[in-house]
Amino acid sequence: MARRSDHSRDEIRQMALDAAEKIIIQHGYKGLSARKIATDMGYTVGTLYLIFKNLDELILHLNMHTLDALYEQMGITVERNPAPEKCVQALCRAYYDFACSNTHRWSLMFEHNLSEDMGIPEWFSAKVAYGFTLLERVLQPLVKEKKPAEVCIAARALWGGVHGITMLAVTDKLDVSGVNSVTEILDSLVENYMQGFVSGAG
Repeated sequence: MARRSDHSRDEIRQMALDAAEKIIIQHGYKGLSARKIATDMGYTVGTLYLIFKNLDELILHLNMHTLDALYEQMGITVERNPAPEKCVQALCRAYYDFACSNTHRWSLMFEHNLSEDMGIPEWFSAKVAYGFTLLERVLQPLVKEKKPAEVCIAARALWGGVHGITMLAVTDKLDVSGVNSVTEILDSLVENYMQGFVSGAG
């Protein structure tokens, strides 16, 4: 068993997040516990709770890392698709692809419910909002006449639809009979939503 003095506070924090991520990838959310994380780190649960207030806080940081990875992929998608119309579709596909490639990490963001006394920190809310901001930046040039507030709502409405399809697909609850792939359903949602949103500009 390692001693706390063997590593710095920042090193222990990163070790905990790495151990938690490994557990999530291998076993999913149900396999995650403070004791399992501590054991994989070679430290005690007490040491773990000297770094994180509780398991909720650790999971929030773990989810933040997942969002960072998602946003990195979305940023690459924006760079590769400069045309706004194509970029919106590509971003939605990128979200689905990320969920499929990182299913357990992605699912953790929606499976875990914070305890009643653990509110969502401002830094995490800001991280979540960045994803919508990225989509808003892509949408705005297509509807220059619309107010930012309208684009803000549109980004969340569209992303809500994309997330719903993705969630159903990842959990095998989406009937894809009669279509070639889930991306065909995503494309239909994006194309029809964007047609109505853009044509209503002005």
